Amino acid sequence: MYEQLYEAWRREIDDPSLGGLPPDFYAKIADYLAHIREENSKPADKKTVKSSLLEHETRNVERMLEELLDLRYRKLLKTITRLHKAPNELLANEEAKMCETFVGFAGAYQQFKKNLMQGQQAPITVTVIQTKPTAQSSETPKAEFKPPTHVTHKRLTLRFSKAIPAIMGADMKSYGPFQPEDVASLPALNAQILIKQGLAVLVDVS
Repeated sequence: MYEQLYEAWRREIDDPSLGGLPPDFYAKIADYLAHIREENSKPADKKTVKSSLLEHETRNVERMLEELLDLRYRKLLKTITRLHKAPNELLANEEAKMCETFVGFAGAYQQFKKNLMQGQQAPITVTVIQTKPTAQSSETPKAEFKPPTHVTHKRLTLRFSKAIPAIMGADMKSYGPFQPEDVASLPALNAQILIKQGLAVLVDVS
């Protein structure tokens, strides 16, 4: 399962378009993450070389999974906004259910991500809110949604404490790879994740 996650993560970083996932991808990831966390919960005096390797594997899995979910979330929003429909042929079961309606999609995806990062599987429910159609002239043009044409991403400067592979930034640009002691400016969302994971520290440039 580690290899499948790595391949999916690598594809989303390298390709600006949304990649395809098997329908049961997230179900298998949740089981896999719960299993290795259970192995890591053993008392310290009973830990072996195998459990130490599992602990390292767990950190890698958590980092890749969080970045994969963030990347797919942004790409899904962009795709649905552009096409006004979900690319179901590319989606895992849970994503397809959440995309049944655009209403509430952002909140549902963030809750799903929180559960999955805890190694939990929760049923995805989507409430469709329907409004009564109002009588209008057939000649009345429909309102057209136009996404913002420019988004400014706040940036933070980091000094890396560990080597990491290249990552896709929140601004959809590639950053890295980085080696220990490298200094770079990244979008705040990515910077906060790296700091939280102990991979880098904030540099005060004021």
